[in-house]
Amino acid sequence: MDNLLLNKVDRVATITINRPDARNAMSREMWPALLKLLEDVQADIDVACVVVTGTDPAFCAGGDVKAMTERAEGSNPMSAEEETTLLRGYMECARLLHEMPKPTIAAINGACAGAGFALALSCDLRIADSQAKFTTAFARVAGSGDFGGSWFLSKIVGTAKARELYYFAETFTGAEAAAMGIVNVAVDREHFTTTVESWSERLANGPTVALALMKENFNLAEQGSLSQALDQEARNMATAFRSEDHVEAARAFVEKRRPVFKGK
Repeated sequence: MDNLLLNKVDRVATITINRPDARNAMSREMWPALLKLLEDVQADIDVACVVVTGTDPAFCAGGDVKAMTERAEGSNPMSAEEETTLLRGYMECARLLHEMPKPTIAAINGACAGAGFALALSCDLRIADSQAKFTTAFARVAGSGDFGGSWFLSKIVGTAKARELYYFAETFTGAEAAAMGIVNVAVDREHFTTTVESWSERLANGPTVALALMKENFNLAEQGSLSQALDQEARNMATAFRSEDHVEAARAFVEKRRPVFKGK
């Protein structure tokens, strides 16, 4: 059974972490494979939206703690420099989900912890099962955190709350994550799949040129100045106005009908 599955339907690419016996914990071999899948869907012109999820009953429990223990107790441990280089390469998965010019959705159907939590935070949008269990987890294994989780979470909930969630590593539900603004929406299990499908289909059939430019604007807003944001918004709006999608949307508005976007 493959540990990572890719399914493409109607311009939506769904990547499923498929290791349910380990609550979809990521082995070291899986990170490069995930990065390759993300690079492929980013380059695929027939993909307009990317969804990351896990095989029930979990989204992703983070890194493989059993493998971490075996590695720490092994007779030939890596140097700090080697470990840093290796981890930095794996963490490109989070950067790519956050920066690729396509909307990304984390569909959190169950346990979401550690690096899995950080991976979910790197996506543009998060939909959760209201009973899914979340935790930063790192303090429980005496780790400081990776995959950009501290950066993403600070942007979402503020630095004080982010520190609390990291320092104490308490568990909270999808409904509580929604209340904190960590996920966009938490829904009952019976509505989870239809909500993910609805959101991803709307994005995949939306004005993809404009959505890519919006994402670029928001990414700059996370770290740039207001002046930089204003300049980039002006450039990107001028670009959007020259797209075929904009012409179609304006025409549809006048004709009182729904626009049909082509991503051009």
